[in-house]
Amino acid sequence: MPPKQPLRRQSVSVGRGTRKRDEDSGTEVAEGADEWAQSKATVRPPDQLELTDAELKEEFTRILTANNPHAPQNIVRYSFKAAEKVAEELMTPKQPKERKLTNKFNFSERASQTFNNPLRDRECQMEPPPRTNFSATANQWEIYDAYVEELEKQEKTKEKEKAKTPVAKKMGKMAMRKMTSMESQSDDITKVTQAAKIVERMVNQNTYDDVAQDFKYYEDAADEYRDQEGTLLPLWKFQNDKAKRLAVTALCWNPKYNDLFAVGHGSYDFMKQSRGMLLLYSMKNPSFPEYIFSSESGIMCLDMHMDHPYLVVVGHYDGNVAIYNLKKPHSQPSFRSSAKSGKHTDPVWQVKWQKDDMDNNLNFFSVSSDGRIVSWTLVKSELVHTDVIKLKVEGSTTESLEGLQLYTVGCGTAFDFHKEIDYMFLVGTEEGKIYKCSKSYSSQFLDTYDAHNMAVDAVSWNPYHTKVFMSCSSDWTVKIWDHTIKTPMFIYDLNSAVGDVAWAPYSSTVFAAVTTNGKTHVFDLSINKYEAICNQPVVAKKKNKITHVQFNPIHPIIIVGDDRGHVTCLKLSPNLRKMPKEKKGQEVQKGPAVEIAKLDKLLNLVREVKTKI
Repeated sequence: MPPKQPLRRQSVSVGRGTRKRDEDSGTEVAEGADEWAQSKATVRPPDQLELTDAELKEEFTRILTANNPHAPQNIVRYSFKAAEKVAEELMTPKQPKERKLTNKFNFSERASQTFNNPLRDRECQMEPPPRTNFSATANQWEIYDAYVEELEKQEKTKEKEKAKTPVAKKMGKMAMRKMTSMESQSDDITKVTQAAKIVERMVNQNTYDDVAQDFKYYEDAADEYRDQEGTLLPLWKFQNDKAKRLAVTALCWNPKYNDLFAVGHGSYDFMKQSRGMLLLYSMKNPSFPEYIFSSESGIMCLDMHMDHPYLVVVGHYDGNVAIYNLKKPHSQPSFRSSAKSGKHTDPVWQVKWQKDDMDNNLNFFSVSSDGRIVSWTLVKSELVHTDVIKLKVEGSTTESLEGLQLYTVGCGTAFDFHKEIDYMFLVGTEEGKIYKCSKSYSSQFLDTYDAHNMAVDAVSWNPYHTKVFMSCSSDWTVKIWDHTIKTPMFIYDLNSAVGDVAWAPYSSTVFAAVTTNGKTHVFDLSINKYEAICNQPVVAKKKNKITHVQFNPIHPIIIVGDDRGHVTCLKLSPNLRKMPKEKKGQEVQKGPAVEIAKLDKLLNLVREVKTKI
């Protein structure tokens, strides 16, 4: 029987006066209440317990749970599967298994399970080295010829020693022995140069396998979620200890071998002029250049011949031009200008190969700060020069006291020849003007453009559209022009001096620009006419300045050079090289005509806006 619970007595009366508590009954009585309410008494049940004040004040805590206390705990559920199994065992009684008797004195049966590491196969794929079958017979005549060749070599070395007799007197016998041993070692090394180069490339392919895989197959999947913006993936970084503290002053891809490019090293600071270097790198061997040429003066520009890709022409800071032949990898150039042959008096800022002349002689042009644009022709192993035009600042002609006309010379900084019209070319100057010139006129310009407020750093014709060219300057701007109109069609302010610009070879509307704050900007006019679709820092330090940029003619990569002598190779993400989308029932049209029409459409829109304004 449950314990009896005490009954709490409490009565409440309603009234407007203050409440007082009756000490005897414990009830609250209000002033001004009816008399019958005050005389009312409580009735207690006979079985009520008498509790003290302490027991009344004691608190009992109860916890509410979701469990039903009245639910049965011993529920039995019938399983048909278990019943069938028991019935089968009863129908087919099994014989009890024989237990194995254990050694009761000293026996313990134990088992352990270990984790087996998974096997891993690592493979790499590479091009097999070329193999040749060589067979020869050794007879008396061949042995005799070999001895004769060895004797001839010894006689040549003796002749060299005789030629160095004054030097030999000063040097001791030990030093002469060292010299001869070094020459013999060099002869031995030349025999294995080709094999050593192949092995070096094999080792580098294994070392840079991850980068090579990214170059070939990696595509940035995040481009699908970006709003028409792209990125640049760093691949290889090319540098050489001999070119330390020399800025990258020129970049050029080889027209025949798409993995080979040339780098010119010098200095843009006229107070810190020293030596120069010409290096040729291959993407197959990023660790060391394929060719190394050094010069006494800094190299400021270079170009590789289209039909003879082994010929490289360079322009020096001291005004000389030179031609290097990669088939003859000597430190000295094959051909070089001199003061007698009409070299420039100021630094040569750009050189360009042109078509051979009427006598099939090699021909190239150069532009310099001395205001001369010179045509150089290789005639009978000599460089013959011809002044094509002399740059003059318009409105600067004055007459002297003696009646002579004096004019201010325009300082040429960049030029580019038209892709179809052979005689037409553009020249950029330090004054910020761009002149449209002709090879036929040496005294006047075809047109003049007031392009920039500072020096023009680069001028480049569009590879598809014959009317469009682009220029950049140290005044932070990149401008796109129609050469039939005096005002630019597009102007882009990049908030820093622009060192170089380059058109993409796969599209008429894509171009890249590099600035001195270390950023690379990629534009696509068909996607965004107002700003770049990629702004990405490329160099590691903010102090590094990017000087030049070039697109690869086939692969979706660019190379960027800085003022510390480093060249970085970067891959363009899919958004930076978008192709026209396929329409239902129509094939995608490709080719130069499509690219020209695409750029024409943009130019027509700009012309309409300008006419309305």
